[in-house]
Amino acid sequence: MRLTSEQHAVVGHPEGHARVAAVAGAGKTTTLVARVLHLLERGMAPGRILVLMFNRSAREDFQARLAAAAPAGQALPDVRTFHSLGHRLTQSLTRWGVLENRRLLTADWQLERLLRQATQQALEAFPEAGERALEAEKLEALAHFSGLVKAEMAEPAELYARLDFGEDTEHFVAAFEHAETLLADQGLMTYADLLYRPVRALEADPALRARVQGFLDQVIIDEYQDINPTQQRLLAVLAGRQAAVMAVGDANQCIYEWRGAHPDTMLEDFTAIFGEARDYPLSTTFRHGHALALAANHAIEANRRRPDQLCLAAPDNPDTRLAVGQGSQALLDELAGWQRDGRRLDEACLLVRSWALSVPLQLALLREGVPFRLSREDRFVFRLPLVEALAGYLALALDGQLLRDPGHLLLLLSQPTPFVPRERLSALAARLAETQRWPERQDPLLASLKPHQRRTLKRRWALLCELPKRGGWSPAKLLEHVVEEVEAEKVLKRAAARRDKGEEDVRLLDVLVEQAKEASDLAAFIELLRRPVENRDDGVLITTVHGAKGLEWPLVMLGGVNEEDFPHYTRDNPLSPPRLEEERRLFYVAITRACERLVMLHDGGDHRPSRFLGETAWQDGQRVAERLVAEDTEAAPAPLRVSRPALVQRYLERLGRPLPVEASAAQTGQVADSAADYRVGQRLNHAVFGEGEISVVEGDPANPVIEVRFRQAGRRRLIARRAPIEWLEGEGA
Repeated sequence: MRLTSEQHAVVGHPEGHARVAAVAGAGKTTTLVARVLHLLERGMAPGRILVLMFNRSAREDFQARLAAAAPAGQALPDVRTFHSLGHRLTQSLTRWGVLENRRLLTADWQLERLLRQATQQALEAFPEAGERALEAEKLEALAHFSGLVKAEMAEPAELYARLDFGEDTEHFVAAFEHAETLLADQGLMTYADLLYRPVRALEADPALRARVQGFLDQVIIDEYQDINPTQQRLLAVLAGRQAAVMAVGDANQCIYEWRGAHPDTMLEDFTAIFGEARDYPLSTTFRHGHALALAANHAIEANRRRPDQLCLAAPDNPDTRLAVGQGSQALLDELAGWQRDGRRLDEACLLVRSWALSVPLQLALLREGVPFRLSREDRFVFRLPLVEALAGYLALALDGQLLRDPGHLLLLLSQPTPFVPRERLSALAARLAETQRWPERQDPLLASLKPHQRRTLKRRWALLCELPKRGGWSPAKLLEHVVEEVEAEKVLKRAAARRDKGEEDVRLLDVLVEQAKEASDLAAFIELLRRPVENRDDGVLITTVHGAKGLEWPLVMLGGVNEEDFPHYTRDNPLSPPRLEEERRLFYVAITRACERLVMLHDGGDHRPSRFLGETAWQDGQRVAERLVAEDTEAAPAPLRVSRPALVQRYLERLGRPLPVEASAAQTGQVADSAADYRVGQRLNHAVFGEGEISVVEGDPANPVIEVRFRQAGRRRLIARRAPIEWLEGEGA
């Protein structure tokens, strides 16, 4: 294998614990395969080595590459995921009589049924939660809470108090306890129990711990930054004092805090648990060129919880090009240019922070007939129940006869949810379709409903009867009217299992209204929302950043890079410093998926471009990359003016390619494109005032004046107008 000096150092690590900080695209798998072969060549027994991968696909890939590289007939060590390790350990503890024999729940509906039963029991003490607690989204949130309790080995009440699970979830702690009783009584366990039960048993019994220790000399764990406390505690038990642990990962790519991961796991926690460790960097990426490497370094630099490590592009990497575009047209133009260059659409990926942000881009691709595929088919825009219902409301404005269709009425009465069981809605829809009149108050159909449910449904029926008279309205006006009359924003926030889910649903409404404003014909807009489409293998892949972890594509387009979308927050739910750092790590993962070209797309209009665009200093990265290519042709190159000369100089020194650089002033019209205006804005925005705005208001590019405002009680107030260097040098800056 061709290995760098850094990779050779990892492969030849002599003894003791090791921590390997690997940047995106650093060839981790190649390095770890070489490490395992090195241990085998030194005579270590394969059975004394354990390799842990984060998921099944990673495990299968590693096993295949290890088998291909190993000498013929060489016995190989165990390669497992945490769940398969927990399953084997659970079986052993069951045979020893430590754990009761239980059957694993493998289907989602099985777990949902059990949680529904546990919730019904909990509602005896929390009747105010009502029937909403039994809806699918609330049960999904309860499943998340239960899994997080077991991932963090936390006390349920403490975890619930620490995290925000939204309204009508006060029963979660009681429901968790009831679910645990049901699992025990019925001899069942969840996937989380594969680790949770063994760890609890092992930590409670020193003699039992001694029984499972002593079988390993080497433990290698990939994607260490993504493991949760339960997984880390299991490793500590199995490794004991004998096994050397090598943790490989990147704290900058820790993006699963919502399920128990934490960047400190790779930083401080490792040595706190295992003891002294030797640190190894894998700083060279084999994925992309200097421009993107510099952009990634700039993007992550503002985080405090991160390793002090630069990502360096290998010499033979692609000359990655970066761009920023606005709106759906920029997406279409980019794909058209890609195809003109003879490239295939299936080489491209469109990434989004959340699925709601993909809606305008999906619609743009549909309009132009550009094939695409989604990593989750249930996220096609026309398959979303809310979108299907809103299209149904609009269709009623063109065809009043739909009021006589019970199936159509059921769809409209159900979305957004009126918090009424579906069987009652179905009976009501059938009656309304037949009689075209709202039932009398004493009608049995209404008698079983609560007063607020009756009011909601009666108001919705009035809206349905009114819509056939509104066929002349524009799509946007009609859609805004429907959204307001059904109180969609309020209902979606209340119905959401988690605050962030409610915010995403509300963002979907905003996106649909924005799209309706671009349409002049109501029938055409309805047809677009209902247009049938299937996944096309030859099309552009659309997926979320979380779903793209560990993957790469020649062309990556990152959509929805707007403030409040990416980073994601609202005025009601502002960013805390830890949340901002998590969002920044997610952005770092997103941009480092690209090999040859990265295009970051913001919406423009009422949407401010994300602060993350300015943080990348992407234009500086491009200029540095171009200068590196042209260096040999220039006798005495003029100094490059960049926003962060210290960072760029450090990068160049690590490459061994010294170039003259100097600080540049903020450029008029750019969005936070200098260290000065960004750092001032960040501090005002997050430490003091809540929502700040930064702009260059006068002066030439070499001597600008920065105007800083913030919003308070709905008013924009001027804080100061100063030159950026004064902000950085002044007292308290």
